[in-house]
Amino acid sequence: MKFGIMFANTGHGASAEGAKAVGRAAEEGGFEAIWTVEHVVVPSGYESKYPYDPSGKMAGGAEDFDLPDPLIWLTWVAAHTSTIKLATGILILPQRNPVITAKELATLDVLSGGRLMLGVGAGWLAEEFAALNASFDDRGKRLDEYIDVMRALWSGDKTSFDGDFFQFENCISKPRPEQGSIPIIIGGHSKVAARRAGRVGNGFFPGSASATEIADLVAIVRQTAEDNDRDPDSIQIIASGGAPPGPKLDERIEKLAGIGVTHAIMPTFPPDQLAEIGRSLNATYG
Repeated sequence: MKFGIMFANTGHGASAEGAKAVGRAAEEGGFEAIWTVEHVVVPSGYESKYPYDPSGKMAGGAEDFDLPDPLIWLTWVAAHTSTIKLATGILILPQRNPVITAKELATLDVLSGGRLMLGVGAGWLAEEFAALNASFDDRGKRLDEYIDVMRALWSGDKTSFDGDFFQFENCISKPRPEQGSIPIIIGGHSKVAARRAGRVGNGFFPGSASATEIADLVAIVRQTAEDNDRDPDSIQIIASGGAPPGPKLDERIEKLAGIGVTHAIMPTFPPDQLAEIGRSLNATYG
């Protein structure tokens, strides 16, 4: 089992010095990846239901907190680390222009030496989409097309694209990713997200679902991959570890490993504890 840390660009990591400390401690502790989250704005009093907490609200109901842009934050951390992978968990891609985003992501991948992992999702906060003048109702269809746009730009010398939302001819976008392309992890807790991962994802990240729920979604991922002539074993399965080291985590890791989860994501601990926790996790479960 490989481990990463989640919510890295919040709390302790929201400041310049905190971000540097979190990144270096995570790398020293042997965490595979550091994962960021994204909201451009949080509309006060939002009524959309946050899908990853029973309260239906983020961070226990908090609305007013520092949340740096994930790509700029990861660029800063990349400059102060050398080996840890840099991940978005997730980037809300339907809110973004995919042509511009493809350039930003390729640039970050090149500058970091090929360390980027791109987690993407459709998003859930309708009020945020409205504030950004972004279309909410067709966000799933946009997500599919935007993935295609970015991969096309990363792969061709002169790229043409004819989609429902974007059309262009003979466009050159450089630099191209250091990795050739950038692995795309599909985030989401729904069957729709699982099918998307099976069709086009290099990985699937169902968030904080129970082991039983994850098992059902993994089965959908694998079946969809087979239906699309893809190797199900090539798709990484990433899930929340959900608990600090101890008996509950032991039980969770055993269940996750049994259903094919390859990567467990832990909350971001204070920087002065992070390296030791990483070493302990790798010694116990790695």
